[in-house]
Amino acid sequence: MNTYPLLLVLHLLAAFVFVGTVTFEVLFLEPVHKRLPAEVRKALGSQLGPRVRSVVPWAVLVLYLAGLGLAWQYRGALVSPGSSPFGILFSLKILLALSVLAHVVTALTMARRKRLTPERQRRIHRSVFCHMVAIVILAKLMFYVNG
Repeated sequence: MNTYPLLLVLHLLAAFVFVGTVTFEVLFLEPVHKRLPAEVRKALGSQLGPRVRSVVPWAVLVLYLAGLGLAWQYRGALVSPGSSPFGILFSLKILLALSVLAHVVTALTMARRKRLTPERQRRIHRSVFCHMVAIVILAKLMFYVNG
């Protein structure tokens, strides 16, 4: 049975949730958040935060597991990644995805230790956002340059 189509759909849907959430936070919520009264910010955080924390980790898990399954289909390109444009772009995409995962783990660890300040959270969100923009572009270019 060919699992590629299922893995692709799961990967895309999970990316949609994760990328969409971070994009919303960086481009819309953060700039507006600063202009809201303190009580509104607190109410928004108390309602939005738990929802994000209950959905996004599952999306990240599905995103990475499906991504591993998809990457396995192209493992031959990783034997000598510099030998083709596809291999180079694929390797960069994997490195960026690993960096995003490191960002997520860092943020979760800092939050558990009560060391995740709003400024650190903003920086992590912005970095993850930039990483994800690059990943999306690389994902499209990988197959464009390969024909």
